[in-house]
Amino acid sequence: MASIHLKLAQKPYGFIATDEAGTEVRMDNIGTSNINFGLSPMQILLIALAGCSSIDVMMILEKQRQNVATYEVSINAKKEVVGDFSLWTKIDISFKITGNVDIDKAKRAVQLSIDKYCSVAETLRRSGAVINTQVEVIV
Repeated sequence: MASIHLKLAQKPYGFIATDEAGTEVRMDNIGTSNINFGLSPMQILLIALAGCSSIDVMMILEKQRQNVATYEVSINAKKEVVGDFSLWTKIDISFKITGNVDIDKAKRAVQLSIDKYCSVAETLRRSGAVINTQVEVIV
């Protein structure tokens, strides 16, 4: 079971969230006086997508004995305002991998993650987001 504790660290909206292991994440509300205090909750959701899919992709490539030297993910996303809240509607996620990696295996690993294994991707999809992927492998 997950356990998260959140406390106000800087007024008006600077919070620190801590998990059961003591790992902290700083967050605030974009557009307030807390310049650079932390990430917005919506940004953290995109970070969760990058992390969730990356764990899947690296595990799949490792099982396929692919030799990944470097690995990077970039996300660009568009929000739609719906009433008082906003939803991610279009998410472009780009994977850049270097090493002795077969491009077809890398593309398949990304597809499996986004379409089958990554719970964050499924959560975003169920809220209406379209997730587009791009994979680049440099040998």
